[in-house]
Amino acid sequence: MNKKRLFTKSILALTVAMASQQAAAAGFQLNSQSATGLGRAFAGDAVIADNASVLSRNAAAMALFDAPAISLGLNVIDTDINVKGIKYNGVDQADQSVGGASYVPNIYYIHPINDKFTVGGGIYSNFGTKTEFDNDFAGNEFGGLTDVKSINFALSVAYRINEQFSIGGGLDVIYGSGKLQRSNKNIEGMVANLTKVKGPLLDVDADGYALGWNIGGVYEVNEDNRFGLSYRYSPDLEAKGDIHYQLGGGDLSDEKLNMPLPDMAEFSGFHKLNDQFAVHYSVQWIKWSEFDKLATTGNKTLNTYEWKDGWHYALGGTYYLNNDWELRAGYMYDTSAQDQKTSISVPDSDRQWLSGGFTYHIDSKSNIDFGLTYLMGKDIEVKETTPFTQVTATTRADAWLYGVQYSRSF
Repeated sequence: MNKKRLFTKSILALTVAMASQQAAAAGFQLNSQSATGLGRAFAGDAVIADNASVLSRNAAAMALFDAPAISLGLNVIDTDINVKGIKYNGVDQADQSVGGASYVPNIYYIHPINDKFTVGGGIYSNFGTKTEFDNDFAGNEFGGLTDVKSINFALSVAYRINEQFSIGGGLDVIYGSGKLQRSNKNIEGMVANLTKVKGPLLDVDADGYALGWNIGGVYEVNEDNRFGLSYRYSPDLEAKGDIHYQLGGGDLSDEKLNMPLPDMAEFSGFHKLNDQFAVHYSVQWIKWSEFDKLATTGNKTLNTYEWKDGWHYALGGTYYLNNDWELRAGYMYDTSAQDQKTSISVPDSDRQWLSGGFTYHIDSKSNIDFGLTYLMGKDIEVKETTPFTQVTATTRADAWLYGVQYSRSF
């Protein structure tokens, strides 16, 4: 009897450790709201307001528009995620390349009602990730498939108090979906013999909606100098669908999976130094520490976390070459959300962004933007263990991001 209880505790520890892989990806932030922002590493994006995409960063900045404006674009995230030097239970394994290309569309519309009120709406994404290990990888209780997507539907309003101050806010309807798979035939067989519940260890295909909100403000020193501050509340998202959790009793599809998403705050500045050059900057805080656990509404906790709050520091410049062309560049230092607990399925580290882009003005009311970023991660030594298995490896995540966008005022 004591051996059976020990075995049960060991299986529980295994499942909890396994769950950290898939949950870490679910709150992974995307900085991919516009091609314009991509070309300057999103430096100053909460206040520059050079097209309608600014509502994704700060609703108050809509007050800077004196005519209706629309922007629509597509960003491509091509990740190069390598897991190398893998040892599974002391045995060398083939390197794994678990990245790929993701496509992130966006559309925004801003409409001034009068000289005081402006309204707007947008569709874009703040969170998402995907990693997939080979089906024959020996350690798929640590790897497997993690595929998480989100779409943000935003409705916002801005109010101009006076020539210097504007405020704004809005509601965010967030749709999230995820596919999460973890498996190991040997472990699944042991669990089945003990509990009579068959595998896989974990197989989730679920989606759901949540309601968030945001507020912001803009202070204009003058026409060429302004500051923006915004705060975004991200809710807990409950996903419903097919949920199979072997140790939790098998089919949990009558329960929901609760996913805490992080709040975000951003401060931005913009300064046009002369007719041809402007500098801009941003500091963003992401409350990853509130991503504390992944659990079902039936109080089945898959894992607890030791994440820390993240920060982005971005500095950029814009060169107004002539009436037709604008050139821009930027740099961002992006800190990791993971602390002591790391994983092979969602490699994370401090990252550096090197960005460049341009705007071509088709005419006085329409333009095309292009942005390009190279994102550089760091080598991270990872060690993950369960009562029965262990994996060690070196992970690194780099990426190329490309964006194109069309904007028009009316």
